[in-house]
Amino acid sequence: MRNRLKVLRAERNWSQAELAGRLDVSRQAVNAIETGKYDPSLPLAFRIGRLFEMPIEEIFDDEHDGE
Repeated sequence: MRNRLKVLRAERNWSQAELAGRLDVSRQAVNAIETGKYDPSLPLAFRIGRLFEMPIEEIFDDEHDGE
């Protein structure tokens, strides 16, 4: 699943560790989500959406557009 997490984090000048702390997850989890190695759980996706004040659909893309 593609996502805009890295871009959104960079726009706020947050390190992966800072974002991890705000989400109550490890820095490694943030890295894995940003690189597409791990898809967040639904509760975590909603926490990310609330943190960035965006619907999760604007952050995460299931790569099935146009089907």
